[in-house]
Amino acid sequence: MSELSSGPARTRSKSSIDARTIACTGMLCAVAYVVMYLSKTIFAGMAVAGFLKFDLKDVVIAIGGFLFGPLNVLCVSTIVSLIEMITVSTTGPWGLLMNIISTCTFLCPSAWLYKRNRTFQWAVLGLVIGGVFMTASMMLWNYLVTPIYQGMPRAAVAEMLVPVFLPFNLTKGLMNGALTMFLYKPVVDALRKAHLVPESTGTDNGSKSRTIAISIVALFLAATAVFLGLVLAKVI
Repeated sequence: MSELSSGPARTRSKSSIDARTIACTGMLCAVAYVVMYLSKTIFAGMAVAGFLKFDLKDVVIAIGGFLFGPLNVLCVSTIVSLIEMITVSTTGPWGLLMNIISTCTFLCPSAWLYKRNRTFQWAVLGLVIGGVFMTASMMLWNYLVTPIYQGMPRAAVAEMLVPVFLPFNLTKGLMNGALTMFLYKPVVDALRKAHLVPESTGTDNGSKSRTIAISIVALFLAATAVFLGLVLAKVI
């Protein structure tokens, strides 16, 4: 009798989790879009080489990826980039493509590694590997696509790869990775209190002192990335 009654209960539980995941994904899309819009407004005067702009929406997408896996990264980045293209972007489908590639090459490896081993060390390793992978990938894709949507000679873009695109993408990855480290725990704790995500099943709960240390390091890295961005944009 208990086996027969457990089936519907499991079904209801799975449906509840699925509905909760969909609701949380929708919320992540909305927040990521707002962060993207604010980033473009705040960093409007910090465009590197006149068209490369810093964007912090990857922080929100990273949190979703750590919670729900790499598929969530693909879904949220695609939806947000599509809405961005329709509303505020001036680069059309090419900008859409570059946004999705940049976010997915950065965060899909990070989310995949963290999903395999939910510890702080693997989260940091994932962000570092993802940042390197994203930087390398964007070097190639900027060489291929930037001449098309910016109307620049490919030779001119090739000359910008090392002095412009390389430090820009490394700085962008550092900025988003550091802010993710700083914000992930308080954001996820708030989502758990709101019952939007399940309780942690991981083994890396961490002590209060280590959390403070991580926050200090993350803030230092984020401040460093912002300073580098200002230098790259020739604001200072």
